[in-house]
Amino acid sequence: MLFAIYTFMKIVVPEWQGRISPVFDVANKILLVDIEDHRELQRQQGALVSAAPWARADTLRRMGAEVLICGAVSRPMETALRTAGINVIHNICGPVEEVLEAYCNGHLDENVFMMPGCCGRRRQFRGGKGGRGGGCQGRSWS
Repeated sequence: MLFAIYTFMKIVVPEWQGRISPVFDVANKILLVDIEDHRELQRQQGALVSAAPWARADTLRRMGAEVLICGAVSRPMETALRTAGINVIHNICGPVEEVLEAYCNGHLDENVFMMPGCCGRRRQFRGGKGGRGGGCQGRSWS
């Protein structure tokens, strides 16, 4: 008898005007998205009230978040999130729907989702090639 292995996770994306919020530290609107086997199952909106790194990290931890996909994030905030057991994928930009689709399909490392001016560190950490990305400027999202 064969058993199927299902992967389930909760990811959080900070949202601002339909796009990934440019700076997580000051974002107040978030989407909590349940993903299973590379498919979105459901989502719910939430709010982050506190600006304190440890309070934000604890809020996300209590929500069950395992991954945060965000734009810029300060070092103290990233440390608090990682200490809370949340994997942080930072320096991401673009429309929320396209970022979620790219994450589910394993294409979030494409240059189009890299924040302008970001290069090297994120790519090297995730195993990709370094170098400057095209960022989100000048791209039509229609």
